[in-house]
Amino acid sequence: MASHMPVNHSLRPLYRGLALLAGLFVLAFGLLGYLDSQGEPLLNQGDASALGLKTNPLFSYASIGAGAAVLLATLVGRNLDRFIDMWVGAGFLLVGTAMLALMHTDSNVLNFTMATCIVSYLIGSVLFTAGMYVKVGSAAKAVAEEKHRHGTA
Repeated sequence: MASHMPVNHSLRPLYRGLALLAGLFVLAFGLLGYLDSQGEPLLNQGDASALGLKTNPLFSYASIGAGAAVLLATLVGRNLDRFIDMWVGAGFLLVGTAMLALMHTDSNVLNFTMATCIVSYLIGSVLFTAGMYVKVGSAAKAVAEEKHRHGTA
């Protein structure tokens, strides 16, 4: 799979912009969730919410960390964003799946609802897709990748 990642894709700026917006959303959600859930237990399954999604202090802290990582990586670029976007995107997809399975149990440690699972899948999909298309390299590397992809190497 990794051997077929496009280098210097023509839509790279679009994907970087989408990753930046996703990072801003996650960071804003985390900060607003932190403000709304202050004073609650770390794993509380209460009524704290941010941007229309339920949260708790642990989920807010994790969102602040993930959002900051995506934003910083996107601003730095140089293939760091590719690495971070793919791992954080995969993390959002895995956490969304786990919380979907645990939603109506006492193990719902992140206070997820169905809406939170859907948003987690959307953010994960955007970040993972962006990670596949933001790879940069020399012009020679881009030409070699195109030849490899089209079987003319």
